[in-house]
Amino acid sequence: MKILNKILSILKIIFPSTKTELLIFLFFVILYGANAWFIAENFRIVYDDRIPWDGYFSFDNRAIIQTGGGFERHPLSNYFFDCIRDFALWISGNRYDSVFRLVLSLFSTVVISLANVQIFKYLSNIIRLPLKITLLIIAFYGLFVTNILLSFTPETYTYTLLFLSIFNYYSAKKINEEKPMSFGATIFGSVFIGGLTITNIVKVYIPFLFEKKIFWNWKKIGIALAKIVASAVVFAFLFMLRLNFNFQNFLNKTEEQYDKFSQPKVTPLWDMIYSWFFGGNILFPSLVIRDYHNKNGFEYKALFMDVYSSVVPYVFVGLIVLMMIWSVFKNYKNKLVWILVITFLFDVLVHCILKFGLHTSYIYGGHFVFVYPLLIGWLFYSYRDKSFAVSLFYGLLLIITVYLGINNFYRMSEFYQFIETYYK
Repeated sequence: MKILNKILSILKIIFPSTKTELLIFLFFVILYGANAWFIAENFRIVYDDRIPWDGYFSFDNRAIIQTGGGFERHPLSNYFFDCIRDFALWISGNRYDSVFRLVLSLFSTVVISLANVQIFKYLSNIIRLPLKITLLIIAFYGLFVTNILLSFTPETYTYTLLFLSIFNYYSAKKINEEKPMSFGATIFGSVFIGGLTITNIVKVYIPFLFEKKIFWNWKKIGIALAKIVASAVVFAFLFMLRLNFNFQNFLNKTEEQYDKFSQPKVTPLWDMIYSWFFGGNILFPSLVIRDYHNKNGFEYKALFMDVYSSVVPYVFVGLIVLMMIWSVFKNYKNKLVWILVITFLFDVLVHCILKFGLHTSYIYGGHFVFVYPLLIGWLFYSYRDKSFAVSLFYGLLLIITVYLGINNFYRMSEFYQFIETYYK
């Protein structure tokens, strides 16, 4: 009975557990699913065997589906995507056709819809915001570039966003209840989150810093370290199995990839950070088409994001960042807020300071974009007793949500034109 209750509690965390959560899930499945179905059914952009990488916005769909991506960045994702690919091939009769693409895209639709439900759970059950405010924040978040693109894209970022959202909600729930995270959750978190993208394993261990009185109790410190070490050992063992225990190959490949993805670009550093890291995951900038070819000489068109070209998007992104900073200032004593901040700052370190993948940082939103709506949620919480301030922030969020929707739907129409022209 105890095991059954444990399983049911896990399922209640992962899946919709109330009528409202179910309706939100179904809403996004229908919204994202219609878009995913249209794209996968009619165009080759989701999967084309001739295009290994960078068909649109630097996503590596084919490489990820076939190999799981580079082992130095995605150490265990090959096992994960082998299962997804084999299932899609089983449904499609072993053909890489529109049915195959459709299965992959609908998987992504369900995953991103579940990730949105996790944000709703956090806003409702952890921050305990009124439903009216929670629904607006979810509508705002659901229109993010990251969510729209990942809802039909079979990539590591898609599943990472779900796993990080689940783990963030789970760890917040445990801290609220003043209970420690379990060995099992720590191990599964490190394998699934770190296995899809190796740097994200750090985020699994951040909540340990905020367990109740952990630094005043040697026993608690010892147990926490045991969980971290155990999860790291399991992760390292599975990773070394994939490498055939050739760790030097990992070091060589990591250095090669860092040199490749951190070289300076023509675009000014500040604009890459502002337009692509902070903004590109939320608000579409203008799009540019470039000529690419694979190793066999097949030429194709690839779509990328440009930097913002007018004042309004810069103001839009600035407002969101200011709201996040103000939220941290107003909730500086809140442990859960600092978990979000440290999680986000880790990605700032990787992409903005170390410059890894900064020139395409608009695709990395699956690693951190869930922080935005949650910090905005905490901002509303900090003004819960001041109705005028709440109304002011609600009105502001409503306006930027409308602008976000109009802009992103317009840019998606440009995306449709691109795939209609080159990927029919």
